[in-house]
Amino acid sequence: MINLKTDSRKVKPGDTFIAIRNVTRDGHDYIKNAIENGASKIICEEGNFSVETELVPDTRQYLNEYLYTHYYPKIEDMTFIGVTGTNGKTTTCFLVYQMLQKLGKTPAYIGTIGFYYKDTKKVLNNTTPDVDLLYEMLLEAKEAGCDSIVMEVSSHALDKNRIYGLTFDEVAFTNLTQDHLDYHKTMENYCNAKKKLFLKTRNQKVAILNGDDPYVKEFLLKENNNLLIGIHPTNSIVINDLTFSHNDTKIQFTYQEKNYETSIKMVGRYNVYNYLTAVFLVHKMGFSLENILSLSNVLEAPSGRMEKLTYKTNSIFIDYAHTPDAVENVLKSALEYKKGRIITIIGCGGDRDRTKRPIMGHIAEENSDYVIFTNDNPRTEAETQIMEDILSGVKKENHEILYNRKEAIQKGISLLQENDILMILGKGHEDYQIIGTEKQHFSDKEIVLESIKDC
Repeated sequence: MINLKTDSRKVKPGDTFIAIRNVTRDGHDYIKNAIENGASKIICEEGNFSVETELVPDTRQYLNEYLYTHYYPKIEDMTFIGVTGTNGKTTTCFLVYQMLQKLGKTPAYIGTIGFYYKDTKKVLNNTTPDVDLLYEMLLEAKEAGCDSIVMEVSSHALDKNRIYGLTFDEVAFTNLTQDHLDYHKTMENYCNAKKKLFLKTRNQKVAILNGDDPYVKEFLLKENNNLLIGIHPTNSIVINDLTFSHNDTKIQFTYQEKNYETSIKMVGRYNVYNYLTAVFLVHKMGFSLENILSLSNVLEAPSGRMEKLTYKTNSIFIDYAHTPDAVENVLKSALEYKKGRIITIIGCGGDRDRTKRPIMGHIAEENSDYVIFTNDNPRTEAETQIMEDILSGVKKENHEILYNRKEAIQKGISLLQENDILMILGKGHEDYQIIGTEKQHFSDKEIVLESIKDC
């Protein structure tokens, strides 16, 4: 594995420590710790230390070039699939990962819900890890016999060059809606960051795109082999008809003048795009559509993506939706098959984009019969400020505020009557809540199961 470390806590005897500077931390401050942990060499921009020391003008650039030169040749023969977009990355990648497994390939998945290959599942701190951790995972997957990598590629990763040196056989664009403007500042910057993935293609240069998204033209690069998915007849894959229920979705689509029908165990119009994107990423690897579509009924959505729990005659859905578009999509999906009421539990993260909070508050109240506004991950921001921002977009009286998320979930369950739907949004698969600077164990799903176990 890689013996060049950027985290002094992970240094083992004989390792080289490289001091990286970023916005929040200067690696030079941890050189002493690295030496105490056994570092035999230090690479830095300034200073002289008790072990071998190499001074370089830019440690970040040195790290990137070192990893690419020494380790990329060992992994470049794998098939690389990269998916970007505001919403849908996790579902799309996880579907591709399952399809490839069932079709006899040995894939690895890297993304929001972790690092998966064979029987290995590891939790990650970022959707796309920093470059040194990413290369280490790619090497680990290669050494375990993996032949393909399917990975979510975030706008932060693209902007910060976390995927330095990697090129992709296939790329996909799911959609682009407001998110991360606390970092990118404008939608143009956000779009341009994601667009970088489509400049990193190789070999067949396959690009699968959501043809119905307003930003799709930004991602249609002439050097790529583009396939567009959507309802308009000009798209390469045309969605003809959809039938929704609370358990599945039936899909009819046309490709190359041939009609296809299938059914997936996922709900929501947006999941049709995720599913078809996955289908054609796999198809373009050489598998027949018939074989891929035959897998539809055995595919599972990733944890915390419209994950359904049943309580009496009611349906409880846990979803990661934490952007305006995602919240609207999941609630409108519920509206398409509701029999009773829709009760929604939702909050917004602290120390993040404030401008989306009133929009999310408004969308929640407009598409629900009742809303309980609560904490998400408040982090170091005052919960009252977050709530004030959310409520500035709320016009109706069909809501209440319960800052304690556990109490909010319990209250939501207690309000359920005949054939109601409870939507618990924002945290999905996460098993923690960040309050202040502390990460505390918290799982929406665990709270629900605990609350309904004796009912």
